[in-house]
Amino acid sequence: MNKLCLSALLSICLSTGSWAQNYGAATDNTAPSYDMKAQSLQDLGVVQKKFVDLANALPADKLTWRPTADSRSFAEVFLHVSGERYQILHLGGTELPAGFDGKTYEKSTTDRAKLVEELNKSWEYTQKAINGMTNADFAKLLPALGPQANAGDVIYILVADAHEHLGQVVAYARENNIVPPWTLEQQKKAAEAKAEKK
Repeated sequence: MNKLCLSALLSICLSTGSWAQNYGAATDNTAPSYDMKAQSLQDLGVVQKKFVDLANALPADKLTWRPTADSRSFAEVFLHVSGERYQILHLGGTELPAGFDGKTYEKSTTDRAKLVEELNKSWEYTQKAINGMTNADFAKLLPALGPQANAGDVIYILVADAHEHLGQVVAYARENNIVPPWTLEQQKKAAEAKAEKK
């Protein structure tokens, strides 16, 4: 995802907030009830597990499958997710990993073990970056991204982006008649529960 797309996404997020202010949103002075740090880590952790589980479940010959010639393959989506973790968090001030090249990264491998390794490395990087933030850091303004943009917006974009690409690889899997592992697990539990009722 390039900086122009991220800037556009931030503008939409921020304009939604200003819309609420301009159209009568009440001032709320209560303490926040939502811990973005903990929630983002939990949510991203669930999505990470699904990416890895699906990468491990795909037949090796499907890793290069793509729905159209101009779409990313399974392997490229997994690497795109990993690369965007670095690039999105970099918008908030983290250092990119040594040697990371966003222009070539997505096509750097189609090997399953390396794909999973890259997902895991970028997840460790993400956890370290978010865990290193204080609650106050989430409100830190990032003027380079927009007049009201803050570090919390960057984390929000990271979560939204992860879900977008999880949906993408699930759609790819379904197109190839591959049931995601977590769905198979739910189906198994439902069948066992049904058998116990008999």
